[in-house]
Amino acid sequence: MSFGRNPFVTKAQAPEQKAEEASDDASRARAYRDAAHQWDRAAAKETPGKQRNEYERNAVRNRSLADGETPSDDDGAPAGAKPVDPKSLN
Repeated sequence: MSFGRNPFVTKAQAPEQKAEEASDDASRARAYRDAAHQWDRAAAKETPGKQRNEYERNAVRNRSLADGETPSDDDGAPAGAKPVDPKSLN
């Protein structure tokens, strides 16, 4: 462990990766909930600011993924959705 680094960040990234590789819904949801818990712990270790807000957003996103919802970006579009090129509509 190195000094000055939040150990819970890597502990949160591991269950996220596990969830992406999970074969069934129950284990995927369990892994996302574990990742959300670890992101909450990482946020608690940070001082209020940009990093803490990012970790809290990650926790909320993982909880919504565990519930089977598709998380959305700030503009309301589903995460990972590509904008539609208007030229392709003609």
